[in-house]
Amino acid sequence: MSSEQVAILFFVALIVLLMSGFPVAFVLGGLSVIIGMIMVPDFLDFLPLRIMGTLQNYVLLAVPLFVFMGLTLEKSGIAEKLLTSMGIMLGRVRGGLALSVVLVGTLLAASTGIVGATVISMGLISLPIMIRKNYSIPLATGIIASSGTLGQIIPPSVVLVLLGSVLNVPVGDLFQAAVLPGLLLVLAYVGYILVYAWIWPDKAPAMPEEEIRQYRGENYIQKLITSFLYPMVLIVAVLGVIFTGIASPTEAAAVGAIGAIVLAALQKKLSMKLLAEVVKETTHLSSMVFMILLGATTFSIVFRGLGGDKMLVDLIQGGNLEGTQFLLLVMIVVFIAGFFIDFIEIIFIIVPIVAPIFNALHMDPLWIIVPFILIQLVVLLLVALFPSLLNV
Repeated sequence: MSSEQVAILFFVALIVLLMSGFPVAFVLGGLSVIIGMIMVPDFLDFLPLRIMGTLQNYVLLAVPLFVFMGLTLEKSGIAEKLLTSMGIMLGRVRGGLALSVVLVGTLLAASTGIVGATVISMGLISLPIMIRKNYSIPLATGIIASSGTLGQIIPPSVVLVLLGSVLNVPVGDLFQAAVLPGLLLVLAYVGYILVYAWIWPDKAPAMPEEEIRQYRGENYIQKLITSFLYPMVLIVAVLGVIFTGIASPTEAAAVGAIGAIVLAALQKKLSMKLLAEVVKETTHLSSMVFMILLGATTFSIVFRGLGGDKMLVDLIQGGNLEGTQFLLLVMIVVFIAGFFIDFIEIIFIIVPIVAPIFNALHMDPLWIIVPFILIQLVVLLLVALFPSLLNV
C-alpha cells in the first residue's frame, strides 16, 4: 500500500473516530502518533520543535485573554443588565426583545468570541423572558442560537485568532476583513425579525407599556450608562487599538481583560469568588483549545509525511478546478463537518490541508471568509421570504 493510500485511510479513520464521540484532541494526537510511528517515524522527530514553536506563538496568547474578558462580562451580570436595558429601549417595537437579543449577542460575540459561552449565557438570560412574553419558541431559540454564532465572525474573535495563526495571516487584517460581513449578518437577522413580527405580531409582541414605564421611572440614564455605555466603550477600545495599530491583538486582549475586571468592579460585582470562577473556566476552555492544537499539529506533520498534502494539490490541479470551484467544494466539506465537530477543530484539521491549495490557486486568504457570510445571507433571505420553510 502506497503512502498516499495510507494518507487517505488515515483521514477517513480520523473522521470516523471523531464521529464516534471520542475527545477530539486525543483522537487527533493518538491516531497521528500511531500512524506516524509505523509509516513516517522520521517525521515525528520534528514534532517537539513544532510543538514548541506553537507554544511560543505570541499571537495565541490572545486566546485565554479574550476568553477571560468575555467570561468576566458574563459572570458579573453585565450581559444580563445589557439585555434588560436594550429590551426596554426597543420595547415598543414588535419583536423588540428579539432584536435586543441579536444586538446583545453581537456585543457578547465581540467580547467573548466563544460560541458555546455566548449561546449558553444568552439562553439562560433571555429565553425565560421571551417565553414569558409569549414569544414563539422556535423564534426565540433560533435567535439565541444564531446570535451565538456571531462570535465566530465578529472581532475580536478567538476563532479568527486561531484562523490567522493557521493561515499565517495577520490577525489584525483578519479582524478588519470580518467587520463588514459580520455587521451585514447582524442586519440580516434584524431584517428577518422585523418581517417575522410584521407577519405574526402575536408571536413577537412588543413589551407591555407598564413594564417600560416602570423601568424608566427611576435612574434610567444611569442604568443605560452602566449597562450599555461601559461595555461599548470597552469593546470599541479593544478594537480601536488593534485597527489603529497602537497595539497588537494580544496586547489589546490584555487591555480587554483588565477592562472587564474594572467594569465588574464598577458594578460592585468583583469578588474573589467571581475571579476564581472566571479563571477556572478560562483555564478549562483554553486548555481544550491548545490540546486540540497540539493534536492537530501532530496530524499535520504525519499527513504531510505521508504525502497527503501533495496528493491533494495534484488532484485539484489535475481536475482543472478553478479557485471558486475548489472554494465551493471546501465550503460543502466544512458545512458537513460542522454537524459533528466545532469550528475550532475544523480550523486545525481541514484548514491546514486546504490552505496550500488555496495558495497554489493564488487565492487571497482574507477573501475566503466572505462567501460563507454571503451563503448565510441568502439562506436568511429565503427564510424571510418563505416563512413556511420554518414549519417543514
